[in-house]
Amino acid sequence: RPPRSTQGVSSAASDVYKRQGINAEYMGIQRMGRRPARCYRYCKGKAYPKSRYNRGVPDSHIRMFDAGRKKARYDEFPLCVHLVSEEKEQLSSEALEAARITCNKYMMTKAGKDVYHLRIRVHPWHVIRINKMLSCAGADRLQTGMRGAFGKGCGKVARVKIGQIIMSMRCKERDHKHALEAMRRAAYKYPGRQRIVAARTHGFSSILRTDYMRLKREGNLQSYGNHMKLLSRHGPLKAYLKQIVPAQ
Repeated sequence: RPPRSTQGVSSAASDVYKRQGINAEYMGIQRMGRRPARCYRYCKGKAYPKSRYNRGVPDSHIRMFDAGRKKARYDEFPLCVHLVSEEKEQLSSEALEAARITCNKYMMTKAGKDVYHLRIRVHPWHVIRINKMLSCAGADRLQTGMRGAFGKGCGKVARVKIGQIIMSMRCKERDHKHALEAMRRAAYKYPGRQRIVAARTHGFSSILRTDYMRLKREGNLQSYGNHMKLLSRHGPLKAYLKQIVPAQ
């Protein structure tokens, strides 16, 4: 017997068909893609993270937030480039993963594998929802309209503010142009406006590059692997000696 309908429905409608006992393959109904990210671009309402009350949330598409040579010492990559958001909006985990792949692939091709460290600075904690609806023939007999319209979780997004750093990269001075071009290509994966900024700080630290050599010469910097700490001269002498001994 030929299928009765060839109209497509949303990918979330398969659960409704199972509850109603309808064979979607027999009906000739095709599954459609996910809702466009422009539907979830703006920040509305409170944050809705995954919790014991909000269960059944799909996993985030981005799992790795660091790429490149992430264990390099703080003094190996002095230059730092940021991608800064100029809008208050929501960035999906799919967009974050796409930007990370684009930036990482360009730097591996042009600069090399171990000459940079890329870090995604925002995490997708906010859960977005969708109200499962049907769009096939006779759907009005199966669904309930706006009754109980609080939807189920369908993805995760990161909420960013104006001036917040989305992603950062530290590298050497010779790879300055490659880092800027990689950030420019990654910005095409995000909605809204972004700004590429060459930081005045040394690497991922908060110490200015103009003060870095002086502080290192005076012995006021303590190494913590890929970042450093400025030793404070305030407080008890016993605590200061405990800090400065491992650094030497």
